[in-house]
Amino acid sequence: MNKPVDLSHLAARAEEDSNTSDNPHFATVLDARLSRRGLLRGSVGTAATALFGSVALAGCGGGDDDTPAPTTPDAGALSKLGFTAVPKSLEDKVTLAAGYTATVVYALGDPLTATTAAYKNDGTDTDYGNRAGDHHDGMEWFSLGSDGSASTTASDRGLIAMNHEATTDETLSSFFLHADGGTKTLPRPATEVDKETAIHGVSVVEMKKTGSTWAYVQNSAFNRRVTALSEVDIGGPAKGHALLKTKYSIDGTRTRGTLNNCGTGKTPWGSFLTGEENWFGYFTRPAGDDLARGNDKSVVALKRYGRAEGAASRHGWESAGTADIYARWINAKTGTSADGTDDYRNEMNGMGYIVEMDPYKPTSRMVKRTGLGRFAHESAAFSLPKAGEKLAVYMGDDARNEYIYKFVSDTAWSAADANPTDRLATGAKYLDSGKLYVAKFAADGTGQWIELNKAAIPSTYTAYAFADEADIRVNCRLAADAVGATKMDRPEWCATHPTSGEIYFTLTNNSNRRVAPTTGSATQLQPDSANPRAYTDMKGTTAQQGNPNGHILRVKEAAGSAAATTFTWDIYLFGAQADADTGLVNLSSLTADQDFSSPDGLVFSKATGICWIQTDDGAYTDVTNCMMLAGIPGTVGDGAKKTLPHSSALSVDTFIGKAPTADTLKRFLVGPKDCEITGLAETPDGKTMFINIQHPGEGTKMADVADPTKYTSQWPSNAGYGAGKRPRSATIVITKNDGGRIGS
Repeated sequence: MNKPVDLSHLAARAEEDSNTSDNPHFATVLDARLSRRGLLRGSVGTAATALFGSVALAGCGGGDDDTPAPTTPDAGALSKLGFTAVPKSLEDKVTLAAGYTATVVYALGDPLTATTAAYKNDGTDTDYGNRAGDHHDGMEWFSLGSDGSASTTASDRGLIAMNHEATTDETLSSFFLHADGGTKTLPRPATEVDKETAIHGVSVVEMKKTGSTWAYVQNSAFNRRVTALSEVDIGGPAKGHALLKTKYSIDGTRTRGTLNNCGTGKTPWGSFLTGEENWFGYFTRPAGDDLARGNDKSVVALKRYGRAEGAASRHGWESAGTADIYARWINAKTGTSADGTDDYRNEMNGMGYIVEMDPYKPTSRMVKRTGLGRFAHESAAFSLPKAGEKLAVYMGDDARNEYIYKFVSDTAWSAADANPTDRLATGAKYLDSGKLYVAKFAADGTGQWIELNKAAIPSTYTAYAFADEADIRVNCRLAADAVGATKMDRPEWCATHPTSGEIYFTLTNNSNRRVAPTTGSATQLQPDSANPRAYTDMKGTTAQQGNPNGHILRVKEAAGSAAATTFTWDIYLFGAQADADTGLVNLSSLTADQDFSSPDGLVFSKATGICWIQTDDGAYTDVTNCMMLAGIPGTVGDGAKKTLPHSSALSVDTFIGKAPTADTLKRFLVGPKDCEITGLAETPDGKTMFINIQHPGEGTKMADVADPTKYTSQWPSNAGYGAGKRPRSATIVITKNDGGRIGS
C-alpha cells in the first residue's frame, strides 16, 4: 500500500525490480498504444453529493427523510445491492451513499491511556507508544461480551486490531509529526527517530456503542500498541535457525518489532494476523558489504529482497546514534563472528512474515509464523474450515512480478479449536508445521500449486544453494524463482468467499507489464493469460504504460479441497475507466457507477456476502480520489474466454467472469484528497462497518508544513475531528440510517 500506481516516491518500493528470474510466460503480444483520455466520451458525472462539515459525516442526501426503505430481509446473503451508486469525486471529503452516516472515531495520535495527553496535532506531541499510530491500514474486529470476555456474536462492543503501515514522508522525515517538518539530511535527531519508530506497528483499541453512538474507549485495559521496537517471538521452521541469529537474539528465537504492516487476517481460532510488507527499505546496507560477506550466498538473498550494497534507508533511522536500537537498521557484516551474533547482518531476515497476535491478551507477545514464508506480505485469507480437513492460508507478495502463495497445515482442523484458551498455542498447532506452495497459472484457465521444498528445486538452479527447509521459508522468493512460478501484477490482498470458498486476489497494477519490453530488461514482462493487459494510459499529459488499472483474479480449488495441488481460475473484474476501449482495456464493461483503478483492499462480509473492493490508485486520481465499491460476484467459470487482439499476428487468451450489472457492482464511498481507502472491520450483525482513510494530504510538500492553506488535504479536521489542521490517517465508522445491514 501507500503506492500511487507502482512508481512510488518512497524508497521502500525499490524491491519491485528485484525479480530478475526468467520464469516462463504464456503469450506475447504487440504494443497497444491506447490513450485513456482519448477514449473519453464526456465529462464525469456531477450528481449531488454532501460535503461533510462535522464529525458526523452524513451520506449523499443524508438524513432520515432520504433513507430508502430496506429492500432485503435482515439476514442472509444479498442477491442485489440496495443503495444508489456514489459518483466519482475530487473533493477533500468522504462521500458516502445516501442513507448512511459515517463518523470519525480513531485517528493518528489519539491517546490510548487515561493519562496520555490529548493530541495537539502541531508537531509537538510525544509519547507515541501510547497513541494511535500512523497510516491506519488493515484491521479486524474481535467481539467483547458485556462482561469483557471474548465473544463471536456481540455487535455493540469489541476490539479492533489495526495495522499502522508507515508515515507520510517526502525526504527522510515524517514531516507531519515534527513541529518544523523535521530534518532532510543525515544524521537524524534521536527525538525524531523515536517518534517515527513508535508510530509504526499495530494498535489494539476497544470500540463501544452507547445508544446509537460509537466511540473508542480511551482507558480500556485492552488498548495496546506494538511498535518497531517491541519484542516479538519467532515461531515455525526458522525459529533458532542460523539465518535469524543477531546481536540481539544470539539463539535466533526472537526479534524486535513488526514493520510496514499492511493487510491482515483473522484465524478460525480468533487471533489476529498482520502482514509485514515493505520492511526492506527501512534498512541500509553500506558499500563494501558484499566483500565483507565474502560475496557469499547471503548477498544473493539480500539483492533478491531489495537490498543491494550501497542502498540507503527510507528514514535514516540508523543515523540517530550508536545505541543498539539505531544500529540494528544497518544490515551489514561489521563484526568478526562466524554466525552473526556480534552484529546485524541477519537482521532483515527477522522481517517479512505473517505475525500472529492474541488481541484479548494485551501482555502476550506476538509471534512471527515463519512457516508461511518471507516476502512482502499483504493479507492472509483462510480456506473455509472443515472438520477433519487441513487448513489453507492464501497470501500475495506485493511487488512487481512477484508470486501468489498458499500454506497448507499439517494438522487437520478440529472444531474444538474454534474458541481455545490459548490462541497462540493453537496458532503454533496450525501455522508452524505445513507445506508452502507457489502458484503457476496456465493459459487454459487451470493452474498448479508447486510445493516449495528441497526436492522441488531443479538441479539446474544454481543461483542460490538452500541449506534446508527453513532456508527455503526465509528465502522463498528464490525458491519460487527456481520452480518457475508465474510472475503476477503485484498481488495485494486476498479474501475467501464466505460460501463458495473461492479465493479472490487483487492484482493492483504493474508498470513493468509491457507488450514490447525494453531490450535487456530482466523485470519487464509481456502479458500472459492471468495478467493479460499491457497498454498506454494517459493521466493528464503523462503516459503510464503497463497494466496501470489492475484486476481481480479468483481461484477455485480442485474438488473444493484446501489441500488440492491444482485449480481453475478466471478474472472477476478488470479495473478501467468506463469510457476506455472494451476490446483491450475495459474488459469488464464497467459503467461510470462502477469504474475504478488499482484494486487493493479486499474483504468479504460474512453477514451479507458483499465483496468490498478498496483502491490505492495513482492512475485515475486526476478524475477521482480513491474509493470503495461493493460487489456481488458469481463463481469461477461464469463468464467466457476472451482473446485480446494486441495485433493481427499476436494475441492473448484470458478468462473473464460474467459482466457485473447495476445491481451487483457499484461505488459506495469516495475518500478525501490523496488518501488510500483501506482496511475493513465489520460487526457480526453486518450493521456497523469500520474502514480506514490512510494518508490524506500525502501530496503536501514538506516545505509547506507550517502553512495549512497549502496542505492538499485538511481531513479530518475539516470534518470537525480533533485539533490542528494537519491531515491525519483515521478510522471512520459507518452505519445505515434505518439501522439495517450495510449494503442492503
